[in-house]
Amino acid sequence: MKIKVDRKWPKETYTIGRLYVDGAYFCNTLEDRDRGLKQTDSPGTIKMSKVYGETAIPKGTYRVAMETVSPKYAAIDWYKKLTGGKMPRLVNVPGFERILIHPGNTALDSYGCILVGKNTKAGQLTESRSTFAELYKRMKAAHDRGERIYIEIV
Repeated sequence: MKIKVDRKWPKETYTIGRLYVDGAYFCNTLEDRDRGLKQTDSPGTIKMSKVYGETAIPKGTYRVAMETVSPKYAAIDWYKKLTGGKMPRLVNVPGFERILIHPGNTALDSYGCILVGKNTKAGQLTESRSTFAELYKRMKAAHDRGERIYIEIV
């Protein structure tokens, strides 16, 4: 499975994008501010440019692991029922740790993670939980079929 996040509308404190699954539009995304980082940047460049909790991950292509148990989300009943506490996690993001795909409404919910939903309000997502649930089901089905899941951020 290939997921693509096309960052379309960068703002001072957040970035709105479009998410595609295997080439088909699926939903909007919300991330922290895009500071122009790339996966190929040196660790020093990333460290100098990154503002903790306020910086989108570097553009690039990452594998998505589906077996990561999130202590935060495993403790919340809604996630426990849907995912068993296992959340989609981007692997080997330079300068960042524990980057997940999950629901949320504003950049304050992100800390570098990719939030999914519908961009019906300026700087916010709505219908985030239902959007995440549908995306998670598709990703889990691909994972269960033995497919590797990749995400490309452009």
